[in-house]
Amino acid sequence: MEMLVVTGASALAGFVDSIVGGGGLILVPALFAVFPGAPPATLLGTNKSASIWGTAAAAAQFSQRVQMRWGALWPAALLGFAGSMLGAWGVTMFPGDFLRKALPLILLGVLLYTLARKDMGRMHAPRFSGRAETLAACTIGLSIGLYDGFFGPGAGSFLVFLFVRWMGYDFLNASASAKIINTLTNAAALILLAAKGHVWWHYGLVMAVANVAGSVLGTRVALKHGAGFVRVVFIVVVSALILKTAYDAFLK
Repeated sequence: MEMLVVTGASALAGFVDSIVGGGGLILVPALFAVFPGAPPATLLGTNKSASIWGTAAAAAQFSQRVQMRWGALWPAALLGFAGSMLGAWGVTMFPGDFLRKALPLILLGVLLYTLARKDMGRMHAPRFSGRAETLAACTIGLSIGLYDGFFGPGAGSFLVFLFVRWMGYDFLNASASAKIINTLTNAAALILLAAKGHVWWHYGLVMAVANVAGSVLGTRVALKHGAGFVRVVFIVVVSALILKTAYDAFLK
């Protein structure tokens, strides 16, 4: 029964995450509910062992249908990997309680800004090119990589928002670009957690198959319905993240 529940949750997480990020909002609570006595690091590692494959599958699909700006994305993804490694090391040295309480307020600001700017992310009009675009993308990759390694919730959604707001991408192109960086930040976390033995591979491999299936379906839906649809899903996911992180920070 445990395998059935977490596999279903992994498929749904892959579907949501492939569109706009936030799959951890589904899969991580499911793992904690099914295995309440397990070490948190093991559950987080098992989550990463499944979700990374869905994110990578979404990135591969998007890259075939969306014109990716690889000159900026590859350096950004590599810096995201390095940032995630550094952030994961940092969480062993410094407490993250201040982020736990600040995160709901930051996400609320993202949501209100997105709702206020009704045309934001509907048109794809990159603001930068050449070295300026690479520098901006690298700044996003490194900063969100650090955050993802150190704390994590909402990292994919933050990537999408920054690519839309700062880079001038529409929501579809922003989501596609975010998947490249998020794959590398997830890989860094997985390497660290696996090296310390915090992955249940017998669950992770089955969940990975389900996560990829959900991701493939979600990516197709996003490509079919375009930037407007991705914007709506983004608003829904960020709203759910606000409720979940506020509950964790102030009520739990």
